[in-house]
Amino acid sequence: MSENAPDLTEWLDLNGPSGSLDAVDTPCPVIDIDVAAANLLRWQLHCDRFGIASRPHIKTHKLAGLARAQIDLGAIGVTVQKLGEAQVMAAAGIRDILLTFNIIGRAKLERLGALARETDIKVVADNAEMLPGLAFAASLAGRDIGVLVECDTGAGRNGVQTPLAAADLATSIDRMPGLVYAGLATYPKPGMRVAVAEWLAEARALAAKAGLETGIVSSGGTPDMWSTQGLDALSEYRVGTYVYFDRSQVARGACQWSDCALGVHATVVSRPTPARAMLDCGSKALTSDLLGMTGYGVATDLGNAVVTDLSEEHGFLNVSGADPAPRVGDRVRIVPNHVCPVVNLFDEVAFTRAGALLGMARVDARGMVR
Repeated sequence: MSENAPDLTEWLDLNGPSGSLDAVDTPCPVIDIDVAAANLLRWQLHCDRFGIASRPHIKTHKLAGLARAQIDLGAIGVTVQKLGEAQVMAAAGIRDILLTFNIIGRAKLERLGALARETDIKVVADNAEMLPGLAFAASLAGRDIGVLVECDTGAGRNGVQTPLAAADLATSIDRMPGLVYAGLATYPKPGMRVAVAEWLAEARALAAKAGLETGIVSSGGTPDMWSTQGLDALSEYRVGTYVYFDRSQVARGACQWSDCALGVHATVVSRPTPARAMLDCGSKALTSDLLGMTGYGVATDLGNAVVTDLSEEHGFLNVSGADPAPRVGDRVRIVPNHVCPVVNLFDEVAFTRAGALLGMARVDARGMVR
């Protein structure tokens, strides 16, 4: 464990078997608890050093215990993507929540109103059409709801398209009963921090010209998390993948293989050819996300052997360069391309320390996509 890194067992509700990893049936995500703790601490120290608030995204780990650990380490609150995730975090006693997805439809608005009665949840909006609905949720909550203007600063996803449009929407929010303009939010394309800072500064200036104070400027993204460029334009930063990291973040330079806390443990069920091992982890365990890479994950303990293909339940592992190559019945550890959807595929994950099983943790917000 890194010096001063927290012992995450203090926050996690671990149960089931302990001791040998043989007690964990495959496929299963297995997390090195001390690597995860070091990842959390290193990021919080980075935020403290540069005076920026950390608001981690729980969509990666989906564990209420880890969310509480992040807050106790210094995070101001959490980020969620869906109401279901927010409800899980609220049930765990977390009050400061930012929901970064447009809330549309009466059923969701009623749930938002209920959440706003018991938490300090804030939301985002990128169009004026959704503001009356948010005001309805505020009326149900009996309090004003803070709304951040979501800005498309280059990623080509949700968001207003220009700084002027951001200021105009901020004005509309300010004029809507029950809503409060809380600031600006963006999820930028990696490598655009300086341009994004200029975009946000212009939007902030235009809002100020309209008499509106921009209290929060929220950005995010694990690939650029260590960059200090344009950081002074932000008040808070959202990262999620950093708790476990994955193959895509190694490829982008955000971490090293040794920082990848989670690996999917799988069993070799067949060796049809000398070059191929068949695993019991397919798309229902590793996901089919490529993220610009070739293959679906790597076995770092086998010379970075690549999972070249997937069916629903089978993983095709190229072991032509592995020495020694795994045999039928052997277990292998696969670092997935994209860890976030992997966790959401499982009811529980295993935590280990120094290779020994500490126990299993239920994935509290698994399947909370509504």
